[in-house]
Amino acid sequence: MTAASQPSEAHPGAVRTLLGQDRPSETFRLNFNKSRKKKTCVFCLAASELPVFMQHTHTALPVDSKGTGVFPAKKRSEIDYEEEKGWNENREIPEGKLYFSSSVGAPKKRLSQVLSRHRFTNVQPPEKPLQAEEWNRLKESFQSPEIFEEVMLNSMIRCNSPIDVAKSLLTHVAKSDGDIAYHLLVKYLALCVQQGQTSEIHDVYDIMKIRFKVLESGAYSLLIKGLSNSDQWRMALTLLEEVKQLMIPSRGSYESCIKAASRHQEMNLAFQLYHEMLTEDLVPTLDVLQAFFDFSRGMKGAELQNQLFGILLYLRDNQIYPHKTFMQSIKLWFESIPGGNWRGHLTNIKDSGQCPVCNHQLEDSNLTEEEYKCLRERIIKDVIHGTDTFRKTSPQEFEAFQTFVENRLPFDIVIDGLNVSHIKPRKMQCENLFEAVNCLAKGNARLLVLGRKHMLTKSPNWKREVMKEMQNKADFFFAENISEDDTFLLYATLRSGKHCKFVTRDFLRDHKACLSDSLTRHLFRKWQRGHQIVISSSGEGQRLKFLPALRYDCVVQTTGDTWHIPYKDTFDEKYSYEVPRKWLCIQQK
Repeated sequence: MTAASQPSEAHPGAVRTLLGQDRPSETFRLNFNKSRKKKTCVFCLAASELPVFMQHTHTALPVDSKGTGVFPAKKRSEIDYEEEKGWNENREIPEGKLYFSSSVGAPKKRLSQVLSRHRFTNVQPPEKPLQAEEWNRLKESFQSPEIFEEVMLNSMIRCNSPIDVAKSLLTHVAKSDGDIAYHLLVKYLALCVQQGQTSEIHDVYDIMKIRFKVLESGAYSLLIKGLSNSDQWRMALTLLEEVKQLMIPSRGSYESCIKAASRHQEMNLAFQLYHEMLTEDLVPTLDVLQAFFDFSRGMKGAELQNQLFGILLYLRDNQIYPHKTFMQSIKLWFESIPGGNWRGHLTNIKDSGQCPVCNHQLEDSNLTEEEYKCLRERIIKDVIHGTDTFRKTSPQEFEAFQTFVENRLPFDIVIDGLNVSHIKPRKMQCENLFEAVNCLAKGNARLLVLGRKHMLTKSPNWKREVMKEMQNKADFFFAENISEDDTFLLYATLRSGKHCKFVTRDFLRDHKACLSDSLTRHLFRKWQRGHQIVISSSGEGQRLKFLPALRYDCVVQTTGDTWHIPYKDTFDEKYSYEVPRKWLCIQQK
C-alpha cells in the first residue's frame, strides 16, 4: 500500500479532496462522509492557508536503514496499543505508542510532551463543537499548549464525546497547521471505533492510506476492530491480509476477525484464522475461545465438534483453567449438540480422584518411573546445569549445596523459605516462616528450608531465637543473598524421590521454559501440579492454610463419552500455581 494507491470507488469525493483534485478555488474541503451520508460537520480548510495539503507522503512507520519502512515482526507488541489484551473502550490511548506524524519532530521534545501529559488526566472536553476562536482560547489557557490537541482527544475518548466535537477540533488543527498529524488521526479513529461509527472508520482509512505509505499496527488494529463489528465485516478480513504483507498481525486483529466470522456462522473461516494465529505463536485470549462455543451452539457437524474438542485439548496442554462464564458456555454448547445427549453437572472431585457424578476415576497426578527419571535428567541438564544457573550463584556454592543434600537425603518437603516468609506482609518474616515450618513438620515430615544468609543476621524481621528454634525442626541451607534459589528447590525435591513435595508461591514458568521440548514441559507441568503444596493466608491474624498436592491431575481430561473440566470462579489473566477445586462433569448418555 503506497501513497499512489488508487482511492476506493465508494469514496471518490473524499479522496479526490485529499489529493487536492477538483477542489473549489475558495475552499478546500476534507469531508469524511461525502458518499455515504449527508453530514453537516466537515473540515473546511482555506485554500490560501493550505497550498498543498498532500505534499507530505511520509510513511507512518519509522524507516529502517535498509529502507523497508516496516517494523520487524518481533516488535509487533511494542506498537500494538491493544497490548495483547484487546480493545478497552474505557481506557485512555497510550500516547507514546501512537505518535507517527507526517511532520518530523524532535524526539527529546516529544518525550517531554509524553511525560507531561500525565498532568492532564482530568481535562474535560466541550459538550458541543467549537469555533476556531473558542479552540484558540482553550489552547492559550492550557498549561502545555504543545500537547493540547492530543490531551483533548484523549479526554474525548475517555468521556466518549460526540464525534462532531472531535471533528471541530481537527478542523481547527487543519486550518491552523495545514496538516493533521498521524497520531491525531489515529486518536480520532479510536473514538470512531469506540462508538461504532462505521462510515467514519471507512473514511478515515481512505484518508490515511492516501497520506501514508504504511500504517502501523495500532491503526490497523483499530480499523479491523471497528470494521469487524459492522455489516461490512469482510473488509476487516481484507485489511488483515494487508497487514500480513507487512508484519505479523496482532492478536487483537486476529481475534476481531475470528469473532466477526463466528457471529456470522462462518465457523470454518473462524477456525482457519484461529489455527493461523497459533502458528504465529499468538496466545488466544479466553474471550475468543469462549466465543467459539457461544456461536457454535446448536450447530451440527462432526468437523465442528472436533474443532471445539481441540480447543478443550488446547486448554489441557497449556494448563489453562476457564473461568465460570466460559465454563457455562462449554456446558451449554455440549447440551445443545443436536442428538448428542450430553449433560453437564458442576461438582467437586473426591480426594481419591473419583467424580461423584459419573464415578469416573480421574488421571493420577503421579508420573511413571520412566517419566520421572526422564524429567529429572532433563531438569538437571537443561535447568540446573543450563546456561542460566550460574548467573546468580557460583559453581562452588551449588556444589556445596549438592553435597549438603546428598548427605541428608531423602526429604519429604522442600520449602522456599524467603518466598514463604512474605506470605503475610504485616507480620515478621521469621514468624511467617516459623508458622509454616510448625505446620509442615507435623507427622515427622523431614523438611529442608532454603534460606538466605541475611536470615542469620539479627534484624527486626529475623530474630535469632526464632531461627534457632526452627533449625531444631528442619534442615536449613543458607545461600548467598543474591543466589537464585529455585534451582536449589528443584534439585533437592527431584533428588529426594517421587514422594517429595515442595512449597513456593512461584509458578516456576521460567524454568519450564528452559526445557527444550514440549513433552518434557508437559511432564514438568504434571509433576508440578502433583507436588506443589499451595500455601495461602485468608486474612490478617488468620493461620496459614495449606492445600496438599492433589492425587489426581487437575487438568482437562476426557474418555470420549465423558469430559472433566476444572474451572475457576473468577476471571484471572495471570498464571497461578493454584489449581481450581471446582469441576464441570459432562456425560454422554
